[in-house]
This record gives sequence, C-alpha cells and structure tokens, in this order.
Amino acid sequence: MKKLASYRVFIGCLCTAFSLTCCQVERPDEVFSDQLMEDILCDYHKAKAMADEVSYNESYKKTLYVESVFRKHGVTQAEFDSSLVWFSRHPDEFAKVYEQVKERLGQERDDINRLIALRDNKPTESQPGDSVDVWFWRRVYHLTGMPFDNKLTFSLPSDANFQNRDTLVWQVRFNRVDGDTLLAPTMAMQLLYSKDTLYSESRRIFADGLQTLSLSADSLGDLKEVRGFIYYPMGSSVRSLLLDSISLMRYHAADSLQTDGNPS
Repeated sequence: MKKLASYRVFIGCLCTAFSLTCCQVERPDEVFSDQLMEDILCDYHKAKAMADEVSYNESYKKTLYVESVFRKHGVTQAEFDSSLVWFSRHPDEFAKVYEQVKERLGQERDDINRLIALRDNKPTESQPGDSVDVWFWRRVYHLTGMPFDNKLTFSLPSDANFQNRDTLVWQVRFNRVDGDTLLAPTMAMQLLYSKDTLYSESRRIFADGLQTLSLSADSLGDLKEVRGFIYYPMGSSVRSLLLDSISLMRYHAADSLQTDGNPS
C-alpha cells in the first residue's frame, strides 16, 4: 500500500510538472528576456522623450538618442525589432513587461523632466502672473501612428506660482485629420490634486482646426500636477498628424486677484 501511495504521489507530481510546462510560453533563444526587454524599453522611452524636445535644426540628434540605447545594452535595432514582434504576438507577456516599465517610468518621470530642463536651459518654475502660457515644450509635433511615435504627452508639476481654483486651458491646432471615426486622435488633460484626486476631460478629434480643453476646480485642494496627452492610434500611419499652435494657459480665479493691495 505504501508503494501504491508513493506511486500515486509521483504520478501526481509528474502531471503537475507536465501541466506547468505546457502552460509556459515557448520563447526562441534570440528573443530578449523579460528583464532585458524591460530595461531597453525604459531607456528607449526616456531617449524618445529627450529626442522629442530637440529643435528642428538639430533633428539629427533624435537618431543618436535611440542608437545610444541599443549600444548601452549591446543589442542591435534588428534584434530589438525582432523581439518586439514576438512580444506583440504574446500580449500577456508584453503586458507583464509593460507594467514594470510604466512603474519605473513613473518613478523616474521627475528626473527626466529635470534633465530636459537642464539640457535646454528651461526654467524649473513657471512664470508668475494672472494669465500666463506655461507651455515650455515644442510648439510643433508630427505623429505617425506607428509604435513609439503615436502619442504626445506632457507632465507639468505645480509650483509656487499656481493658486487654488486656477483654470488651465490647453489649446492645440490639429492638421490632416482624415475624419475616420475609428482612427480619430484623442486629446485629454488631467489635473492631479492633493490626496491624489484627479479631474480630467478628453475628446475625440474628427476635423482639422484649433481644439481646446479647459479644466478648473473650486474645492479639490492644492494642485500637484497638470498632465495631458494626444493619442494617434495605430493604423493611422498612412497620414501623419501635424500638431501646432500649442499653448497651455493658466488663469488665476478673478476673485483671488489683488488690485492696489485690496481684494477685487
């Protein structure tokens, strides 16, 4: 009986091991490990963020930023592209990697913004005033709809020149929108307040012209950060999307302004 019990335990363990082996995704040797893919994607996104801020007459530097990522990790563009294809065909594996990438980039976002500001000699604090354009990134962008080139994003931390009940108005002129409802770009803005309260608005864009998102709140506390993005979905690459005339106006609430030292 003991032998029979041992045999049953052995068969059970063997079946469990076999089922776990069958559930594992078979990965070719040339495909990057999860950790390597995570490391490269983190550096790739940081390089892309830096490249997006390069002026037009220095556009040659964009390629150098990306190439430096591959040199750092000792891989080639072709090897990266091949691994990226494999991961895109295995969305569960890709999702696990990208969760780690998102978490790391979130932690490093402040450092990225600081490096960009130092490189371009940009102010680390917004200008004071009751009506001020606080957008200090490029005024013109091209999005192709291809991976890593299908989104404009920004993150602007609050500073001492922001006040409670400020209104933020983001304006962007869209050019070459083809009107396809499935491939229409999305424009979104978020205000992050103390205690992580989030106030947001988004809109699908179906035609060319100046588009505006406006957000303000009366009782959500101190503003921590202004975020926004424009997403141009994959499949839109037959036409590039041109974005220009970009501004982000900050308006103080009228009853918080001072005139001759007295409340208005």
